[in-house]
Amino acid sequence: MSKLQWGSGYYGRDKAGAIRARKEIYPGIVTPSDLYDALAGLWCADTCAPRMRAEWTPENRTLGQCSITAFLAQDIFGGEVRGMTTDNGSIHCYNVVNGVTFDLTSEQFGEKAKDLVYGDDPVQDRESPYHFGKAEKRQRYEFLKNALGEKQGES
Repeated sequence: MSKLQWGSGYYGRDKAGAIRARKEIYPGIVTPSDLYDALAGLWCADTCAPRMRAEWTPENRTLGQCSITAFLAQDIFGGEVRGMTTDNGSIHCYNVVNGVTFDLTSEQFGEKAKDLVYGDDPVQDRESPYHFGKAEKRQRYEFLKNALGEKQGES
């Protein structure tokens, strides 16, 4: 198990450079950091989980974006999406690829991100009732995926 080093960007950034896209789905996205940089301008209130939308701001752009982002990263890099239970009982999703853990949306927790513990959390099934079994979550994922495709197609 490991914790976020606060101020280092997203969790796992230091090791995520070893991860490579399985195939070129999006031109220019080779590593998780490339994906993070591309998504930085795409995460918005419309892609935020509805229950968190009122709190979403451009300064906290990763708020409410975890599952759709983690499943998009899984499409590109493979591996597993895992889910930790947070203090409020929600599931926070992150990725594990070839033994490397990264969480592109860890910054949403602010100072509390340093207290997150990544480890042997349950693998998440995108088709479960908690994830894409919810029409709104599938729609947010498709919106983000399409926006990414349009953005990368322009490069």
